[in-house]
Amino acid sequence: MSMSQQGQVARRTGPVLGSPIDALSWSEAVGRLVDWGARRDSRYVCIVNVHSVVTATQDSEFRSVIDQADMSTPDGAPVAWALRHAGFSGQERINGPDLMWKYCAEAERLGQVVFFYGGTEQALEKLKQALQRAFPRLRIGGLVSPPFRALTAEEDQADVDRINAAGTAVLFVGMGCPKQEKWMAAHRGRVQAVMVGVGAAFDYHAGTIKRAPLWMQRSGLEWFYRLMSEPRRLWKRYLVTNSIFVMRMLPQVIAGRAAPRGR
Repeated sequence: MSMSQQGQVARRTGPVLGSPIDALSWSEAVGRLVDWGARRDSRYVCIVNVHSVVTATQDSEFRSVIDQADMSTPDGAPVAWALRHAGFSGQERINGPDLMWKYCAEAERLGQVVFFYGGTEQALEKLKQALQRAFPRLRIGGLVSPPFRALTAEEDQADVDRINAAGTAVLFVGMGCPKQEKWMAAHRGRVQAVMVGVGAAFDYHAGTIKRAPLWMQRSGLEWFYRLMSEPRRLWKRYLVTNSIFVMRMLPQVIAGRAAPRGR
């Protein structure tokens, strides 16, 4: 067990294919966002699933980004299972869409400003409407859909200035993995807010992508629902990376080497 960079939060992490993933509850995850957001700490949070940990074994830059995150939550049933196997009994999935929604409820109650960066203009407009229906007093600092091309230094600085000027406590970033994680790592120290990479959460809450039924989410089958919804785009991500995950975890499971550790 160790303390975070400002000595405020004790972290417990377990290794999943070598990446340190936080063992924590929903209340702890949301609580960290609230506490860091209240101080407008410049931090970033990764929501880590099987695709993420497998990519980290193949991309050293991305591996460094995960390693240096202020919090990496176990998204995906296999990652949560790996932490349970490492000795953190009862570990749940801490996924992006639900973490975003749970935090927004607290942000509304506390008056913290939220900002959304990524996605399409259409999705962001629908997301804004959904947020206003669910959290009518939520302070939304802005919603920005950056172009898919690389931004110029001037464009990037303009976005950073807008986020900071809004008094943002938590910035949700929806660019997809690994782009959003690398963007957050590059902007730590510049964006004066907690950055959380939430992948397709904008589209889920906007209704532009349908999420799996609750029973499938709870059974660890959300990945299968997404695969059946978009087989051409996602078949490699799920079938190939899931197979790699199983094969690389197998020796660790057999040897029983996945012991809890502090960080």
